[in-house]
Amino acid sequence: MPTSTLPPEAETYRQEVRAFLDEHAPGGRYPPDFGRRLARAGMVAPHWPRPWGLDASPLQQLAIDEVLRERRAPRPVNPIGIGWAGPTLLVAGTDEQHRRFLPGMLDGSEIWCQLFSEPGAGSDLASLTTRAERDGAEWVVTGQKIWTTGAHVARYGILLARTDPDAEAHHGISYFVLDMQSRGITIRPIRQMDGSADFNEVFLDGVRIPASCLVGDEHDGWRLARVTLGNERVSLSGEGALWGMGPTANDLVEIVRQHGGTTDPVLRQRIAALYAEAAVLVLIRMRTLAARLRGLEPGPEASVRKALADEHGQRVMALAVELAGPYGMLADRGPFGSATTTWAQGYLFSPALTIGGGTAEVQRNIIAERVLALPRDA
Repeated sequence: MPTSTLPPEAETYRQEVRAFLDEHAPGGRYPPDFGRRLARAGMVAPHWPRPWGLDASPLQQLAIDEVLRERRAPRPVNPIGIGWAGPTLLVAGTDEQHRRFLPGMLDGSEIWCQLFSEPGAGSDLASLTTRAERDGAEWVVTGQKIWTTGAHVARYGILLARTDPDAEAHHGISYFVLDMQSRGITIRPIRQMDGSADFNEVFLDGVRIPASCLVGDEHDGWRLARVTLGNERVSLSGEGALWGMGPTANDLVEIVRQHGGTTDPVLRQRIAALYAEAAVLVLIRMRTLAARLRGLEPGPEASVRKALADEHGQRVMALAVELAGPYGMLADRGPFGSATTTWAQGYLFSPALTIGGGTAEVQRNIIAERVLALPRDA
């Protein structure tokens, strides 16, 4: 959102970020290790506790984000690590796990993936069958995971495996950090309609995990999975229309302005509606951040925001491609004649928005049961 939407006291935070950028990237020239510098300054995940973040308030976090966007500052791209794995490690990980995993996670030097879904356990995650059996100082894991984003480039993954096969479905599951370079791991890409292969099948054949990589208590994985999934929904419904990682409705509004605006009343209304939706999503995000700063885990409001944000993102991308005209059909040129293909690629990717991180139908069931107190879905 434009800086004018924040109260005047946000200017202090903006000045601090601008001073940091002037020192570490004079003239807008970002050094190769800028991601590491940004992480050490606590600005990659400013709401995290020190020393990993800044214990930032929602206002401070939004001000930092605004200035980094304003200066087009590159940020580490590690959404699963920073958005999902990191918050769970902060809740249940040991000090040693924090020291070992959080620095590389924040600066983007160690990419993370999530090994939760299975061919027979997607939305019904509690029915997972991947097994982990204790063998001395190690766990031996056998099973299969699917739809694992980034497994082919990940250094580590967060893994759910059943450690007590006789327990009730939501019990007897444990949460691990998996070294993706371990022996016994086979990764097969899944080709998508946009030509990329970000998703993967992962086969685990007797993979050994040190006992020190168990996160939290044995058999407490389902509770931690809910922490991860709550943060996943927060992360996937970030400021960008593509799960917080891409252009926003405000970027689209700015492009329309740069091209002379429009006098078409229907088109003006559609653009205004997207802008209003974006403003509402920012307000819900601030509420979620404020709750997290009070020590609360993401609740059903994360599902509310994700259900709204996913459909919002699809509408933003669809309108962008529509406004682009013939450029919207090209893969090698941006939809507005520019060199970037972000909008065209985003349009092809956008159907995934209402599936990843829990389908739109699952989110609405959560809202119905936990917010509206309606009977559970059959």
